[in-house]
Order: sequence, then C-alpha cells, then structure tokens
Amino acid sequence: MQWEVVIGLEIHAQLATKTKIFSGAATAYGAEPNTQACAVDLGMPGVLPVLNKEAVRMAVKFGLATGCEVAKRSVFARKNYFYPDLPKGYQISQYELPVVARGSIDVEMEDGSTKTIGITRAHLEEDAGKSLHEDFHGLTGIDLNRAGTPLLEIVSEPDMRSAKEAVAYMKKIHSLVRYLEICDGNMQEGSFRCDANVSVRPKGQHEFGTRAELKNLNSFRFVEKAINFEVERQIELIEGGGSVVQETRLYDSDKHETRSMRSKEEAFDYRYFPDPDLLPLVIDERFIGDVKSTLPELPNAKKERFMYEFGMSPYEASVLTSSRELADFYEATEKAADGEAKLAANWVMVELLGALNKVGREITDSPVSPQMLGGMIKRMTDNTISGKIAKQVFEAMFNGEGDADAIIEKKGLKQVTDTGAIEKVIDEVMAANANYVADYRAGKEKLFGFFVGLIMKASQGKANPGQVNEILKKKLQG
Repeated sequence: MQWEVVIGLEIHAQLATKTKIFSGAATAYGAEPNTQACAVDLGMPGVLPVLNKEAVRMAVKFGLATGCEVAKRSVFARKNYFYPDLPKGYQISQYELPVVARGSIDVEMEDGSTKTIGITRAHLEEDAGKSLHEDFHGLTGIDLNRAGTPLLEIVSEPDMRSAKEAVAYMKKIHSLVRYLEICDGNMQEGSFRCDANVSVRPKGQHEFGTRAELKNLNSFRFVEKAINFEVERQIELIEGGGSVVQETRLYDSDKHETRSMRSKEEAFDYRYFPDPDLLPLVIDERFIGDVKSTLPELPNAKKERFMYEFGMSPYEASVLTSSRELADFYEATEKAADGEAKLAANWVMVELLGALNKVGREITDSPVSPQMLGGMIKRMTDNTISGKIAKQVFEAMFNGEGDADAIIEKKGLKQVTDTGAIEKVIDEVMAANANYVADYRAGKEKLFGFFVGLIMKASQGKANPGQVNEILKKKLQG
C-alpha cells in the first residue's frame, strides 16, 4: 500500500519584547534562576495582568507580513492544566478568537518548485516556567524566569506532505520573524521551536489518519529526523495490524526514536474560558496602519529585487535573501565593490559562506566585513591581483591579517602586468619544454592549458592571466 504523510506545525516564536507579556519583569536570557519573575508571573493573589502593547504590535506585524486577517477584536482565555512550572494552574492564551488568522506563505522547495502553506492562526500567549531535572540530584528545580515570556504560536494548516516540506516551511517562518525583528530565532535558547503533528493515510484517502504530536523540536535537523522516524513507526504499526494512538511524543535525538509522553489532550480537557482579568483586545485601523508603515522589505520582495537589480538567478537570490543579515551583508559588499554585483555574489556565497560554515560561525560574526570583501574585489577588477591571488588575500583577511591592500603590500602579491616580464617567463617555460611545444604545433592544442599552468606557477600566480593567454597563443603559433 502507498502511504501519504500529513504534517502540520505549531511554531512557538518568542517575541523580542524587553518585558513579559503581562508584567514588567525582564525577558533577558541567561539570568540566575527566579531573578526575573515578579508577583504577576508567580500568580500571586491580588495581582492583575497588564497586556504588553509591544507584543500586540509584533503579532500584528507578523499577520500583515503573511497576508493574514488581523482581528479587530480578540480574546485572551485561560488554558487550565496543572504543571509544576505553571504556578497559576493555567496559561493565558488565545483560543476561539486569536489576534491573527487565515493567511499563507509561499515556500521554495529544493527542486525549485514553490508550495503554498496555509496559516490557520497565530495567537498570543505566555510561556510557562522551566523544570530543571539535571541540576539537583534526585530532585527537580523550578525556574520561573521564562514564565510570562510572550509567545506567538503560529499554527499551520496540515498542508505538508514530507519532512523536507516541514523543514522548508519552518525555515521560511524562521527567516520571516527575523526579517520582521519580532523574534531573535535562537533555537538553542528555545526562542524558536515547534511541535509537529504527524499522521499517515492510504494514498487517495480523504480522511486524516490519527495524529501524534512531536513536542518541542528545536532544530531543523531534529524536525526532519523526528518526523521521518515517526512516519516509519506509524506505517510499520498499521501494516503490522496495530493502530496509531493520539498522543504527545518526545523525540530522543540520542537514540533517534520517538517515545510516548502522554495521551493527547483535546481542547475541552483544558476548560478554556475568557480570562476575567483581561478585557478583549480591540485593535483599530489606525494601529494597523501604524504597524504596516514599519514593515521592512519582505524576503520575497527582496528576492525579486535582487533578481531584477543585480541580475541574479532565482537560486542565487534565494540564498542571499535567506536571512536579513545575509542580504544586508551582500548589499553592503556590492556597494563597497563599486557595483560589481556578480563578483560580490560569488564571493559571499562561495568563499565567505564556505569559510564561515567550516568554523561554525554566522554571517553576523564574520571576521571579514563587507567593506573588506568589497575592497578586495576592487583590487581584482583594477587588475592589482588575479582571481587566484584573491583567494590567498581572502584567506589572510579571514585569519585576521588586515584588509586587502595591507595584505597585498605586505606579501608582495601585486599582479604582474608588464608585458616584457611576462614574455620572459613564457620564453623560459617554452625553452624548457621544447618537445611539448613541438607537440602543440603538431596539433595537440590541449597542451595550451599545460603551458598556462607552468607559466602561472613560475610567476607564483602573479602574471596577469589574460595577458599570459594572449602572448602565449602568439608565441606557440610561432
């Protein structure tokens, strides 16, 4: 039997506010446990939540960027459940009336195709605290610093049909929230994570299969591996005569397996009801207009502009606009290189990203600035150095030896363009390889590259390649 996979994601994006969603406590990461939790976060009697306007502004920003409807009236509800790191016994969230709903986003797949993924809703809610299982032998500690941190939960339609589609969608949302500057996207610190709802059904069947929820996946690699494992587990289970149970499962990356955590709760288990301490959230057109005026150039628009303005292929434009930081770096490099758009794109995509990947650094932590890279490209275009020498210069810049001009001067890397000097090297190489010269003149023209290699080696890579080709051709013709 052929099976079809059905996947929907619930992404939790921590909003980049300085204070919590219902209190003035700080949200900075890494503070000592329980030093950033106030009476409101602890759910002490007699305190009241006050909604953080900045969190609302960020949620609206996301809604506008994804073509979603921004609700003029939304409601905060209490989601009731008991957990040690939830001192109130309920989480303030949104249920029937979320602030943002019904939009979509286009996702580029590896084969070049584009798929539209529906966004069911994006609602505001507070995060819970954190249980510390490893810090106290035989005991569990509770850190409430994270309690009350603002989250935007972005719920997709079950439109994805493979783990790769799910990862592509998650990366797109990750890039978007960073473009919008509403979430830092730090997955290691838990600022961006997701739950994946996974089910399988016989190909052609309309009804969904029973789904399992994979909880708290915080890396793109784990999302793909966890979904693929779960799909195989469900298919094997069904084909073996069993049935899938609706439940929440944990992905163990060390053992590469999913394990049951608890049976999946339904909405009625949480006994949602409107929070009596919070008025309905009312948003007017003026507020929406103000937020709209702050929207930056969005990734798809930037990609189109890069293709039109810089003559890039769709692939090049996709890579260079995959994050706002990378796009900004490229544009600054292109400017510093006096408009050498193609060369700047190649050096950023191939040499720089390759070098950063090798040492595990991000573009924001690059030791080579756009001005340094652009300066080096200018030395290529004014024939001060060849493309081959430029790789040496780039490596030295990456290792912290200064800018291109300083390295070229210090290492004596200026390109040789003196015709007499180049002719002298060519004559020496031809004299030392007279038999090959004869072979070339007898018709073995493929030897041309052999001579070029010898000449460039003899000149330590400094001879101008264009001049070498031109002069060598004439001399070989006799």
